[in-house]
Amino acid sequence: MNTLLATFSALSDATRFSIVEQLMEQGELPAGDLIEGRGMSGAAISRHLKVLRSAGLVQQRVQGTQRMYSIQPEGLRAIAEWTISKRQFWEASLDRLDDIIERETSWPT
Repeated sequence: MNTLLATFSALSDATRFSIVEQLMEQGELPAGDLIEGRGMSGAAISRHLKVLRSAGLVQQRVQGTQRMYSIQPEGLRAIAEWTISKRQFWEASLDRLDDIIERETSWPT
């Protein structure tokens, strides 16, 4: 459960969430590309990337003088597995909601 909490904690920050989304959409990117358009210094983005690496959401590799970042699928898998494990709860909740709506719309006026 600690891994899942670390994952959600890391993604709770809007900047880190947007970095993860950008990497998911565009694939591996150099750190400089992750700085553009965020209005932050390289040092600030570096701190966000460190949190994402610690949570197991991104991985880093060195290519010459660049640091390249990409998604670490195993980190996102924890969220997917947790969500799937809660499917029964959501289905039951939606069934109850459907019953309430049906009762309320079938009452005589």
